[in-house]
Amino acid sequence: MQEVLDKAKAKMQKSIDVLAEQYVEVRAGRANPNVLNRVTVDYYGTATPINQLAAVSVAEAHVLMIQPWDPSSCRAIEKAIQTSDIGINPQSDGKTIRLIFPALTEDRRKEIAKEIAKMAEETKIAVRSIRRDAMDKLKAMKKKSEITEDDLKVAEKRTQDLTDQFCKQADAMAAKKKKEIMEI
Repeated sequence: MQEVLDKAKAKMQKSIDVLAEQYVEVRAGRANPNVLNRVTVDYYGTATPINQLAAVSVAEAHVLMIQPWDPSSCRAIEKAIQTSDIGINPQSDGKTIRLIFPALTEDRRKEIAKEIAKMAEETKIAVRSIRRDAMDKLKAMKKKSEITEDDLKVAEKRTQDLTDQFCKQADAMAAKKKKEIMEI
């Protein structure tokens, strides 16, 4: 019984961790190196993340600076950024690339806030799905007489408590990120 609860808790935590990673990658008007996490460059026939080809740093609040270690890769990095879904055109001088993040409009802030809420809702759905799977396993254990009726009730309550805890955590993360977006 405890094993089922532990597995469910670990899976729920993983869902929350994935949500945190998604929130880090949200482009929020400020220069954030994490927006480049999913961008890969075709470097000598291999899809390579930008952070393995260049030093990525925040030059100013709205400017991200990319300095390739191999200046010949500058053009490939530029092209990869242009074809990505970041929505920012890189400015290059042949040695460094600058990404200038424009200030967010009110409409864009609201749009990002909706995306944040959607991500949180998807995480909560995943957590509830994990709860359902755990409940099914517990009921199967009861059916096989591996646990008693009382054990089943206790385990179901603990599973529901875990679910509530992780759903609240997802809501709190979403509220914090929305507040951050709206204050920029």
